[in-house]
Amino acid sequence: MVQAVREVHMMGTIIRLQINAAVPEPLLDELVRRLKIYEHRFSANADDSELMAITHQAGLKPVVVNPELYELIKIGWHYSVAADSNLNIAIGPLVQTWRIGFTDAKLPKPEEINAALAKIDPHQIILDDAQQSVFLQQPGMAIDLGSLAKGYIADLLIAYLRQHDVTSALVNLGGNVVTMGPMLQHDDQMWRIGIQDPVQPRGHYKTVVRVRNQSVVTSGIYERSLQVGGHMYHHILDVRTGYPLKTDLASLSIISTKSVDGELWTTRLFGQSRQAIMQKLAELPGIDGIVIMKDGTVYSSLD
Repeated sequence: MVQAVREVHMMGTIIRLQINAAVPEPLLDELVRRLKIYEHRFSANADDSELMAITHQAGLKPVVVNPELYELIKIGWHYSVAADSNLNIAIGPLVQTWRIGFTDAKLPKPEEINAALAKIDPHQIILDDAQQSVFLQQPGMAIDLGSLAKGYIADLLIAYLRQHDVTSALVNLGGNVVTMGPMLQHDDQMWRIGIQDPVQPRGHYKTVVRVRNQSVVTSGIYERSLQVGGHMYHHILDVRTGYPLKTDLASLSIISTKSVDGELWTTRLFGQSRQAIMQKLAELPGIDGIVIMKDGTVYSSLD
């Protein structure tokens, strides 16, 4: 078996792919090819993406979509309409109003936020399983899968590798890491995944988790922000108020078997109190988490 690594710049981040296989390079080529397809399929920022075709027809007509896109929208919709969840795939108009993380980010006026809030009701996303179609009932609505897509894509890539002659792999989509098989360089064959220290430059870790055949997804208020008048606005928006979530958390990491589950729970739980998060993690089978507070305190359900 041969180990090979490929790094590409996609989805606004550096993606690192590492696999052990008899002939790894063609497999890496295929992973990159698929990543390009998925980036076009799920992007809420490319005007010609498959996802944006739904937005362009908002208030007009349903759009038949690719089965993978339909499946992810359906997963996101299910958790968007759940009670007390900060996940809302209809959040697109609010995200585009702030544009945090883009060069044209700005502090919106209250009336702009209110206008966006009027267009983010996930109950107005109509799904047709038979037709595999999606209809946004109100003009100006927009689906944003940014809180789910990387995890879903990572799971698809791992599923592909499992079908081929791959003994171990690591897929790192930036803040979203999935491991497959043993880490052969360690005696215990466990992968070491660093959890970013929120107050340090990228690559400085607050703690390290050991995993195998698991995903680690981290979401934090330090990742993207907007500075206006001496005030910092982070990118994790509260779908109730339209403003960045008020929270004592700096980051939340979820360890799970499926990466999309990590995405779901980081988004659903972020903004809740540390106590509520730890209680929920204790109730979820196969799901663990690490909370890093703004004051640097670390809480882990792995302890």
